[in-house]
Amino acid sequence: MNDLDDRFLTRNGLAARQLAVLLLHHEPDTRLPRVRDFAQELGCGNGTVQAALQLLEEAGAILTTARGHLGTFLVRSDRTVLWRLSGLGTLLAAMPLPYSRRYEGLATGLRSAFEEAGAPFAITFMRGAGARTAALMEGKVDLVVLSRFAADQLIAEHPVELVADLGPATYVGAHGMLVRHGADLSAPGLRVAIDHASEDLRMLVERVFADRDDVEWREASYMQLRDLFDRDEVDATVWNLDEAHDRLGLGVDVLPLGDEVTRELALRNSSAAVICRSEGAKALAAVRASLDLSTVTRLQSEVLRGERVPSY
Repeated sequence: MNDLDDRFLTRNGLAARQLAVLLLHHEPDTRLPRVRDFAQELGCGNGTVQAALQLLEEAGAILTTARGHLGTFLVRSDRTVLWRLSGLGTLLAAMPLPYSRRYEGLATGLRSAFEEAGAPFAITFMRGAGARTAALMEGKVDLVVLSRFAADQLIAEHPVELVADLGPATYVGAHGMLVRHGADLSAPGLRVAIDHASEDLRMLVERVFADRDDVEWREASYMQLRDLFDRDEVDATVWNLDEAHDRLGLGVDVLPLGDEVTRELALRNSSAAVICRSEGAKALAAVRASLDLSTVTRLQSEVLRGERVPSY
């Protein structure tokens, strides 16, 4: 195996690594492009492509067969070996801090689904969709997990693409309005907590209080929220109830959001989305095609029900 690894450092080996990326897009029992088509795409000679294909076969990454005038067909491929030989490395995804069982289940499901798709996968945790997006644009991470609500905003403004939408209740279970017990929501000067590190919560709380010009905004994170309510420094906010669960005292009431906001949440805000940089989308396209999203939601549900220990 050491001799084979050395051969992947040669010119033919470089072509084999580039070819491995292209072959990630091909399913078994499908016809491969002609050698000269591969050569044109890789910018090398036909002989180099043939040598590269042979290297990949010797490594156990692929098995091909010639079918006369029909061309060469891919009999099988080992996506894990192809990914390793391609040099794409481990995919690093940035997720919210795993402070809720739902996020732990999401991390568990994503890790399993990506690894089943043949892509080595690791997770780093960062608070705030803005910070995660900045890390993506700077090339520090390959993927970002955030709500579909925030993802749509970023796709419209930045060169990023959607890798997966996991559906309602995969990112958060529900949002609600948190109100200090006894507070008058119609009173002028209502003190409303807002977290600008979270695009979702910022947009939601501003939307709920959009018709109020007398609100006093108070910057706060979820870790500060209980103390702010206890010290009578905040009257109300809109928050992710997964975060608020068991973190607030008896002096806080939870009220439902209005129908319009609730519909928006059901469609986009509660859904977990995975995005990548547009320039990296080609390599991820093969993973996306093989990604079994049902694995993510199934494992997340098992973690939420306490039937599986989180593993990420």
